[in-house]
Amino acid sequence: MVNLREKPFYLSDDDIRWVEETRDSMTLEEKIGQLFIMLDRKKDREDERHLLQDYHLGGCRYENESAEKIYEQNKFYQECAKIPVLIACNCESGGNGACGDGTYIASAAACGATSDTQTAENVGYVSGVEAAAVGVNWNFAPICDIKFNWRNTVVNTRAYSSDVDKVIENSKAYIRGMRRSGLAVSAKHFPGDGVEELDQHLVMGTNNLSCEEWDATFGRVYKALIDEAEIEAVMVGHIAMPAYERKFNPGIKDSEILPATLSPTLIKNLLRGKLGFNGLIVTDASHMGGMTGAMPRYRQVPEAIAAGCDMFLFFNDIEEDFGYMMNGYKNGVITDERLNDAVTRILGLKARLKLHEKKANGTLIPPKEGLKVVHCAEHKAMADEAARKSITLVKNTGNELPISPKTHKRAYAIVVSNPPIFRGNKEDPAKELVRRKLTEFGYDVTMHDSYYDLALKQGLGKETLLQSVLIGSVEEFKSKYDVVFTFINVSGYAQMNNVRLEWSVKHSTEIPWYVQEVPTVFVGLNYTNHLIDIPMAKTFINAYAPTEEVLEHLLKKVAGEEPFEGHYEDQVFCDRWDTRV
Repeated sequence: MVNLREKPFYLSDDDIRWVEETRDSMTLEEKIGQLFIMLDRKKDREDERHLLQDYHLGGCRYENESAEKIYEQNKFYQECAKIPVLIACNCESGGNGACGDGTYIASAAACGATSDTQTAENVGYVSGVEAAAVGVNWNFAPICDIKFNWRNTVVNTRAYSSDVDKVIENSKAYIRGMRRSGLAVSAKHFPGDGVEELDQHLVMGTNNLSCEEWDATFGRVYKALIDEAEIEAVMVGHIAMPAYERKFNPGIKDSEILPATLSPTLIKNLLRGKLGFNGLIVTDASHMGGMTGAMPRYRQVPEAIAAGCDMFLFFNDIEEDFGYMMNGYKNGVITDERLNDAVTRILGLKARLKLHEKKANGTLIPPKEGLKVVHCAEHKAMADEAARKSITLVKNTGNELPISPKTHKRAYAIVVSNPPIFRGNKEDPAKELVRRKLTEFGYDVTMHDSYYDLALKQGLGKETLLQSVLIGSVEEFKSKYDVVFTFINVSGYAQMNNVRLEWSVKHSTEIPWYVQEVPTVFVGLNYTNHLIDIPMAKTFINAYAPTEEVLEHLLKKVAGEEPFEGHYEDQVFCDRWDTRV
């Protein structure tokens, strides 16, 4: 059972009294409801009221909107709830994870590219301050995965590094920043993503390290965050770890190995036992393939709690999933002791955040005037500093830099993006941003229209296809342009196990035929591993994000007006010799 006087709760006698009296006065239905965290996609007030009042939900997550709308939504959540709810967000890179107009500071990969941990601390600070302003009290971050496999697209930009010490120090810095806002944090995704290339949104992940390798890597990370950073929660991933399953259960069959979210071995023996974690454990999203493929839904729901998770993230159909959880209790899958322990931890986290006291004095949601902190000048300055410190020159083997409007006035700009379905069949907004920033910097810019762009403008047809594949005269191209900028704005997960650079059509004119004809600068605006698909690039830069601040500093660095300060890891070369040439 949980010890509420110990870390990470540190509750007073009065706090513990509230937890125990509240728990003991709850009906069975109220206890079952506390185990669930909803995902509010509908944004329907009556639906929200129904879920919170009739199903007694313990927590909420939501889809982003403007700060003002999220504020009113979160205020409504708390007004509807008998017991204050945990309101969570995914602020991994800044306040943009809490509201649509929040401040993006830097991805974890960008933080890891800097020479210190100040950027990570700034990300935590801005994330916390802006999230708190809209009424959030719990953040599903930091991500403390380790990017061992460059092919893993889930953590490519969400992990700080492949270096264990850098992951630990940046995670701790992020938490230091977050602490200034008073939010609870949740390290993820235990037992650790980044070892293989599969996406646990689609299939059960596997951490294939030996016990000794895990202890020296992910084990060190979690031990440091539990003991030193005193994290309140851990999010468990749909990731199996065969080595520890076999260590604790000699003779276990391969067919019996489960993702951590459903594994008593990994939760109770490893996370609770070996690592000594006393806080709250929440599952990763329960609609992900890594969990749904492991067993039928009627078993997944209660067995996640029985395995040692305290909260169940999201539901498919609340009536059905609530029924599955209730049946699991009535059938003995979830014992009284396990249910009460889970509810005690949930209420303990709420008491740790003083939600019971805030409810009593009417301060569960801060004053609305506090929204002025969202995207304020101080936070924008931190985003600017992050861009300056993180942008990384990976290759300049052709010695083409510096390039500026003074020497290469006529620029041809290509923006390679995910297929239009990713953005509602609209042109990538990064394309207009690139055009504007290049023009403002002094270039005469011609923007390339991909097959997608042309199809949006003039429809599908033979003419559109021909325009997309016919290169035309190479000499004429060379006479018209002094430089080509190719921006790669490709990212994503939960749709395919690997996300790679994808040209808009077969034999597309975007394919870098121009590298040997005109000086060409390739810029990664998201993922860091694009050299696998453009090894012929002579100048390659990782800029990490398609933002105003990033493009402003990028162009200054390309022009030689300021130095490149970011550092790359050897993984950017994707285990190939030709990417280095």
